Amino acid sequence: MRRKVIAGNWKMNMLPSDTIKFMEEIDPLVKDSKNEVILCVPFTDLFYAINYTRDIPYLHIGAQNMHYEESGAFTGEISPEMLTSVECEYVIIGHSERRQYFNETDESVNLKVKAALKHGLKPIVCVGETLEQREAGNAIQVVNTQITKDLDGLTLDDLSNIIIAYEPIWAIGTGKTATKEDAEEVIKAIRDMVRELFSNDDVPILYGGSVKPENAKELFTMPNIDGGLVGGASLKPDVFEKIVNFDK
Repeated sequence: MRRKVIAGNWKMNMLPSDTIKFMEEIDPLVKDSKNEVILCVPFTDLFYAINYTRDIPYLHIGAQNMHYEESGAFTGEISPEMLTSVECEYVIIGHSERRQYFNETDESVNLKVKAALKHGLKPIVCVGETLEQREAGNAIQVVNTQITKDLDGLTLDDLSNIIIAYEPIWAIGTGKTATKEDAEEVIKAIRDMVRELFSNDDVPILYGGSVKPENAKELFTMPNIDGGLVGGASLKPDVFEKIVNFDK
């Protein structure tokens, strides 16, 4: 049975002092959860988040991006080795905001996924369609193309360290949420594509896009949805806790 994963993406929010306070508050709220909890924090918060959770097995820390090169003249970038040096465990790759605002492509996402795996990081690979693509009836075609390109060249063993997040671009930060049926349909298609490519049924596939306590349970109890990649609702411990503990 696939594990349920609730991952928070703080985006460009939270100072180190906020991070310490958040960790202190969220810790007792989720320690008895059966679900895997991941917090993907800004680079400046990684040390503080990892230091707090070092001996806490139920809280996992990830970064929000990385470069695919190990070193070099890439001003402002962070390498995979830099992340592992501070004991970072996960990294989000290919988030729609990176694709939209920073011109990331499926080709660069693929390089990042391979680099992350090479250095022992666990990628959370994001895919999703625009509103125009959905209205044209191309949502499944778009995400299947992304999956095929983003995971190109990987092995079956690699899949055991990967999480996929389906994030319809039109639902990110807009307050709009795909219906549970819409999300289930696309995530099932992603699962079918992964099975076709790798003969694997075990990869956790999350839904992201205005996830909140009010819709978490109906989304996460669909047959193919294994949890969520949560944006704004992951910034407040009392709100995020309700999403993590959707099954209580």
